[in-house]
Parts: sequence; structure tokens; C-alpha cells
Amino acid sequence: MTDHVKVEVEAGVMTLTLARPDKKNALSNAMYGVLADGLERAETDPSVRVVVFQADGDSFSSGNDLQDFAAQATGAFSGERHVMRFLKALAGATRPLVAAVQGQAVGVGTTMLLHCDLVFVSPDAKLTVPFVNLALVPEAASSLLLPARIGHARAYAMFALGEAVNGETAAAWGIANACVPAEDLRARARAAADQLAKRPLGALTVTKTLMRDAEGIAALMDREGELFGQRLQTAEAREAFTAFMERRPPDFTKVG
Repeated sequence: MTDHVKVEVEAGVMTLTLARPDKKNALSNAMYGVLADGLERAETDPSVRVVVFQADGDSFSSGNDLQDFAAQATGAFSGERHVMRFLKALAGATRPLVAAVQGQAVGVGTTMLLHCDLVFVSPDAKLTVPFVNLALVPEAASSLLLPARIGHARAYAMFALGEAVNGETAAAWGIANACVPAEDLRARARAAADQLAKRPLGALTVTKTLMRDAEGIAALMDREGELFGQRLQTAEAREAFTAFMERRPPDFTKVG
């Protein structure tokens, strides 16, 4: 479907590597499709006991490909949208999910981490969820999961003001398990995944299902997705994406 996501399975660990470094690993519709396929396969393939997310280049992900967003906002997009498949696969995942995060983690690049069981970040990590800046709303059930993780005040500042969180702060706040040197990042995540792969899978699965309300999370994703889609059609969103394409600051005062 795309060469921008590499899929490897070794010793019980499926590694999904974002491989679009020239675009800061911005997630296209095709990339979402491969990620969703990988998570769906992990649920049924006995050779997969753990899934690791990582990325090539200096960024984990700059978030959704804004060209795709702009096409949706203007009605120019056609075909199946795979983002919801990916989000629902995250919500329903019973396999342990591990992430190694460096550089930018924007939007879904951060919200997907809230579904991971172990997250390791480098000091230069920069986690942002600037949905309001684009006249949009949170997704991936982050409207619940982020404040549950770090508190309302911190989450609201990230959502509404677009405030960034660095690697050390992400670890201190509990978004990540640890902040580790960039050169050790992948090895630390892989070592954790290898440990999990040797644990009894049944016990891990039941433990995870006890810790998460998968049905409730999926239902919230549907609600967020409905509102997200509505927001994409607003004058505010058109102004946000027009400004992006014209490389200028948006002026929301003229649209309400």
C-alpha cells in the first residue's frame, strides 16, 4: 500500500517503523492503512506477541498529513479513510504496545502514545496536540485519556494553547515511562518489548483488558470523530487550512 511504513516481525515482536523522514513522518491515508493492518494482524497472528512503534529520521511524526486534511475540508478527498481503522485498532489492541519517540510528536503522534503500554522518549522529544490551532477537536479518545493521565489544567493547555511537552517533562508527567538518550532509544524500547514477548501472553492480555475500557474508548472515538468531521466543514477550519496553504497566520476573528 505504501513504502512509508516498514513492517518487521522477529522473535515475537512486530516493529512498525514510520519511514517518511523527508515529511517528518506525516501520516497519510495509506500509512494509516498499513498501521491498521499491522495492528489487526497482531491480534490474530500467534507469531506476534508485542508491537513496537518507532520512526526514521529526526521526528516521530508531525501528525496527520495536512494535504489530506485540506482535501477533506474542501470535499476533494475520496475513497476509504483508514485513520479510524487505525484508531479503533489502538482502542481494541490486546497485545502490548511499545513506542520509541524522538523529535516532533504532533497531534496523533502524541495521542496514539496514550494507547501504548510502555513509552520511551528522547530528551529532544516535543509532544504537541494543537487541534484548536487548526479549528479542530481532540481525537483518539485523547479528550478523556490525556487529562486522565496528566490532569485537566495541563491537558487543556496542550489542547487549547498548543503548549509543547519535552521528553523529560513527558516522563515526569507520566506520558512516558522514561526519557533516555537518543542513541539508546530504540534499544531501550526493543529490550522492553523482548521482555514482554517472554511473558505469558494470556496474563498480559487479561491485565490490559482490566486496565482499559476498550468499548468506552471506542465509543468516545466515534463521538470525537463525528465532531472532528463536523469541524472540518466549518469556516474556521477552511480559514486554518487556507492559511496553511498560503503560509500565513490564520485570522479566526473574521469567521466568528
